[in-house]
Amino acid sequence: MRVLVADDERLFADLLAAGLRRQAMAVDVCYDGDAAIERLGVNFYDVAVLDRDMPGSTGDDVCRWMRAHDSAARVLLLTAAGSVYDRVEGLRLGADDYLTKPFAFAELVARLEALARRTAPALPPVLERDGVVLDVGARTATRDGRDLDLTVKEFSLLRALMRAQGQAVSVEDLLEQVWDENIDPFTNVVPVTVGKLRRKLGDPAVIHTVPRAGYRFGA
Repeated sequence: MRVLVADDERLFADLLAAGLRRQAMAVDVCYDGDAAIERLGVNFYDVAVLDRDMPGSTGDDVCRWMRAHDSAARVLLLTAAGSVYDRVEGLRLGADDYLTKPFAFAELVARLEALARRTAPALPPVLERDGVVLDVGARTATRDGRDLDLTVKEFSLLRALMRAQGQAVSVEDLLEQVWDENIDPFTNVVPVTVGKLRRKLGDPAVIHTVPRAGYRFGA
């Protein structure tokens, strides 16, 4: 899942992004509505988390822009105002969900996961192929019953490859899905992470390099 967090409270936004990255999400952060619109114009996001009360272009303004430009990203509005009127107003702007500050982080994660399921085709909570079992909800992975001690990025990479159902996934798409905008597009982080993941998965190999196309999961 790729998420945009836009909130003018920098410490809050950075802490929120750090927590979401630990949940195997790729997160970009900005601190005002104008920067959010700029990123939404060039990147694909599953969900945009927008503070309603940002200076300049507010979260409401960003939400209106997204709907006017047919953005596929779902919108979760954050605000300190929690009255029924405020919630209804936010939803009528085109938001998909609404969360009042302060909130429990676990609830935010659950809401983001629910919104992302509306953006992408529904996937089973457990992905299984060629002896590899990936439990997305529990964040666990096994092969032939053997636990795989995967890092967050290795888990996310394996998930992206398995959900492609045997189709090749390009390096560019893997960078888009697993990392974030701060990654150097010319980095070798994808082949390095694939190499580490292959070693942990063991033999026979289930991740294959497809020349000029990327990587494919499957025996």
